[in-house]
Amino acid sequence: MASGTSMFSLSGKVALITGGASGIGLAIAEAMARCGAKVMVGSRTIEKVEGAVKQIRRAVEAEQPQRIADDTEPVAAGISIDVASDSSVEHAVEKVIDNFGRLDILVNSAGMMLKKPTFELAAEEFNNLYNTHVTGSLRCCQAAGHLMREQHAGVIINLASISSFVDLVEVASYASAKSAILGLTRSLANEWAKYGIRTNAIAPGFVPTDINRKMIEGTDRGRRILEHTPMARFGKAEEIAGAAVYLASSAASFVNGHTLVIDGGYLASGIGDSFAPWAQPDSE
Repeated sequence: MASGTSMFSLSGKVALITGGASGIGLAIAEAMARCGAKVMVGSRTIEKVEGAVKQIRRAVEAEQPQRIADDTEPVAAGISIDVASDSSVEHAVEKVIDNFGRLDILVNSAGMMLKKPTFELAAEEFNNLYNTHVTGSLRCCQAAGHLMREQHAGVIINLASISSFVDLVEVASYASAKSAILGLTRSLANEWAKYGIRTNAIAPGFVPTDINRKMIEGTDRGRRILEHTPMARFGKAEEIAGAAVYLASSAASFVNGHTLVIDGGYLASGIGDSFAPWAQPDSE
């Protein structure tokens, strides 16, 4: 087994990150690139993809200029992908092979949010969100899994959520989909391990991104979240990225079927109050 920091090296690996043009997906893509991987950034909006690729290349070049100079392939490339479309997913996987010759890591980070009272939630809205998060992840897992099975090696990382475990009110479609991600992760971990494929999930706590920022920053909901978070703050996208690097690396070679929660202690808080005004020590 590798030792020291080499345990976390992704040198020689190729990763496809859906939803990789912004938020947590982009942070994961950049972190994996900085740890040695070649990354294919996938998202529906090609302009965002192109911007993300430039950002990743700049970050790696600033930190590892010699690597950029020596590489015959770009450290990052991008593609427009709609995880709700079989043909789009298949094309994206083919593009990874065309660009980098192999696929070792799949990160399913594509997603969307819908906050709406459940009495008003249409079945079509529910199904659309489920199709993106769950069926979309399945499509990507199947397409990448065929390649990983042939090479008898691969890592799949699905993005679950804190709402896989607790309710957040008026996000029934999102919570249902993210709960299903846990089942999908366990099923693939159990079924595909014999093919050399490890499947795990990451459940981020409250991390402000484009899809949820308006719901939690400067709102009463956000205040209540902080009052029940022992670390008394929201998370950062880069704090989730380190977990993805770990799960993709040889350091996690015996980790399979696990969901890693990164939430600042939110699930552990019980009654909470660690950050509530009434729980603060009296000032002198």
